[in-house]
Amino acid sequence: MIFRRKGKNDDPETTGTDAATDETGPVDVRAEGPFDSTEVDAEALEDEGRVDLGALLVTGLDGMEFGLQVDEQSGVVQAVLLMLEDSALELRAFAAPRSSGIWDEVRREVAAEASRMGGTATETDGPFGTELVLVLPVEDPEGQMFSQTSRVIGVDGPRWLLRGTVLGRAAVEADAALPMEETFRNVIVVRGDEPMAVRESLPLRLPPGAQPSPTEEA
Repeated sequence: MIFRRKGKNDDPETTGTDAATDETGPVDVRAEGPFDSTEVDAEALEDEGRVDLGALLVTGLDGMEFGLQVDEQSGVVQAVLLMLEDSALELRAFAAPRSSGIWDEVRREVAAEASRMGGTATETDGPFGTELVLVLPVEDPEGQMFSQTSRVIGVDGPRWLLRGTVLGRAAVEADAALPMEETFRNVIVVRGDEPMAVRESLPLRLPPGAQPSPTEEA
């Protein structure tokens, strides 16, 4: 499900792909999403296929399962986890300043933390711009150590940063990554007008009528 961004001088003959490939200007990594809620038409916001999680409107693909990381004590939803076969995508959103994005700075900090944990972080060009490939040492339940690879994607939007972590087979195989990239691209961020501290997590909530299960609690 792809939406094109609306603009003040919206030309019906111009698509998001055209904007992204215009050789006269810089590539817009958000030309086809993820979007800000102010950039899409009302019918896109009300699409029945979207799951309303407060600051994030998420559309899952066929066969995809949703999970929520919920703080046990506060009941606050900390992250969204979307799972498809042996791959997963974790979504988090943060407040950012009006003047500039924060992904470059956050990316450096994530890389430094990976190094501190004895792993590696490699910058690479992905469909959403510069991302990180992390390889971290992990201990399994039997006490055996192995290396876990993940991709950390970040996209700066209007006063927000959307961060996605790709896990499992999608982190290492291009074909398996495509559904996760499509899901990330289809996210709509609802930043709101209220002032927030830079890097403060945008408020997530359970979908209307949903109750957290034990597997959803962190």
